[in-house]
Amino acid sequence: MLSIHNLIKIYAGPVNALQGVTLNIGEGLFGLLGPNGAGKSTLMNTVAGLLEPTSGSITLDGADIVKDPRIVRRQLGYLPQDFGFFPDLTGLRMLELMLKLKGVDGPGGRHKIAQALLERVNLSHAAKRKVSGYSGGMRQRLGLAQAIAGNPRLVIVDEPTAGLDPEERHRFYRLLAELAKNRIILLSTHIVEDVATLCPRMAVIQGGRVVADTTPRAARAAIDGHMFEGFIPDDQLDEFSKHHSVTSAILSEGSTNRVRVHSADASAAPTGFASSLATLEDAYLVAILTSRSAELAAINSTGAAA
Repeated sequence: MLSIHNLIKIYAGPVNALQGVTLNIGEGLFGLLGPNGAGKSTLMNTVAGLLEPTSGSITLDGADIVKDPRIVRRQLGYLPQDFGFFPDLTGLRMLELMLKLKGVDGPGGRHKIAQALLERVNLSHAAKRKVSGYSGGMRQRLGLAQAIAGNPRLVIVDEPTAGLDPEERHRFYRLLAELAKNRIILLSTHIVEDVATLCPRMAVIQGGRVVADTTPRAARAAIDGHMFEGFIPDDQLDEFSKHHSVTSAILSEGSTNRVRVHSADASAAPTGFASSLATLEDAYLVAILTSRSAELAAINSTGAAA
């Protein structure tokens, strides 16, 4: 169990990057959704022991990893969003180098471990091919191979499917799901499909706060019956958005938008809009919009009191 309690991180400025984050994460895949700048990277780097929190606690299976970050480093696999490769090395040599840097060895030596890891991520056929010739999906699988080297208890993956084509993305999904057995995988992303496909539990983070800690099914159910879809001309969209909670607006045929709206009062849907089945993306966007509205209300209240 990874337990995060009232985690706060304040950078110089001051910038409140994390504002009391509390999460309990068990074995399997846990999705962390949030827009850019929401605090996801700060949270992951703090959990990984790369940043010291201003206050709060983090424990992994009961061990305090804030007091002693070495505990988590010995049990951590990390696949950052921008994982660096040496393009002139083969996949096998690259992985052997990463094993050496991580201090991973075994009775059969690093060569044997690297071969087994490549087979695990379905890259044995490309072991002797230079990394420069790997596709985006193959590079991500190679990055995941180094992340699981040493059989870590906790694996953190940051935006792992960004830039992958649909086929490679779904191949990566299957691999992550397989690797999630008997370990904790924290998946940080802004791609809702990643979480909808992989994660039985999820959290939404916005402005350094957890604004939802739930399951994909419960998140959808919470807004079911409150989502509506219709069409709005492009030149009327700005005015329409002032009066309705628009979660998405997709331009259609150059001048009309297919618009999705959340209405807390199901009987107050915009004229001409039809009820629509709620999606996880809707639930995510509603959580973000609600959080921003609450922040704006708090700012206005503070300003009025002053």
